[in-house]
Amino acid sequence: MMIWDTEITRRLGIRLPILAGGLQWLGDAPYVAAAAHAGIMGFVTAASFGGDMDALRAEIRKARDMCGTLPFGVNVSMLPKLVPDDQTADVFRLIADEGVTVIETSGRNPEPYIKLLKDFGLTVIHKVPAVRYAVKAQSVGVDMVSIVGAECGGHPGMDMIGSFVNGAMAGRDLHIPFLIGGGVGHGSQLVAALAMGASGVVMGTRLLVAEEVTAHARYKQALVDATERDTVLTMGSVRNTIRTLANETTVEVARMEAESPDVTIQELLPLVSGQIGRKAYQTGDVSRGMLSAGHALGLTDKVEPMADIIARIEAEAETAYRKTGQVMHFQEAAE
Repeated sequence: MMIWDTEITRRLGIRLPILAGGLQWLGDAPYVAAAAHAGIMGFVTAASFGGDMDALRAEIRKARDMCGTLPFGVNVSMLPKLVPDDQTADVFRLIADEGVTVIETSGRNPEPYIKLLKDFGLTVIHKVPAVRYAVKAQSVGVDMVSIVGAECGGHPGMDMIGSFVNGAMAGRDLHIPFLIGGGVGHGSQLVAALAMGASGVVMGTRLLVAEEVTAHARYKQALVDATERDTVLTMGSVRNTIRTLANETTVEVARMEAESPDVTIQELLPLVSGQIGRKAYQTGDVSRGMLSAGHALGLTDKVEPMADIIARIEAEAETAYRKTGQVMHFQEAAE
């Protein structure tokens, strides 16, 4: 067995340099506990609780009970629309009060909260869609950044830079630990990311087919049956580009955007509301709703326990690492 020793494994106390990114509606205690017991770190998604602080606190406590002494984190989207009355500071305070030490932030520049987060003793991993935002996050004092490329499910930003390019640029431009995400679902990609200077990778889509994910079996089977060609980008017209599973909703949204370039988010909301997508997780009907999914659908081949998914990824990484040794040989230059 390989021993993984990166800044991420050391600082977060995990065995493998993999983060199971926060998933809206699905980032709950069973998800983070499955990740923890598989040797990686998962995140309870605070926005899933819609500002209900008591419910968030209860989920964090449930996660702690399920994880035991294994570490987990909390994902906090700082988008105002996901944080009622801008309760962001209160959410951070609750997380710290509950003894969680790692948070994954996203949505906007975390600079206004950095001092508060440091005072709380929280390790801040800020998620961004491009290296230029990572450089800014580094300058304001975050501890680490995760950079999710154009291949990711959910929001890849407006720049649409691929993960491979992001990795090389981050290795050149950053001096804090960084992780690469977006289309990551195979162990060879972990090895490639580490070779580019990353301290680990972030996975989302690849883990949606874990047995422990709290979603309907038909939803998971739809992801297994889908391929890397079954995602679509929409909502670019309102500067909120999202990559999701192609379905009836994405066809309608694309039609509205094509016919009316000035369409507003208010006009799209009856189709793209998160509550509609949430129903798919509950019912298994994937024909409607914006169901975040990335190119790693090409690697979701079956529903299985989280531990088995991670074991496969680790075995793939070991194989990839051995292959590099077979093709690369260093030779001392002749004097």
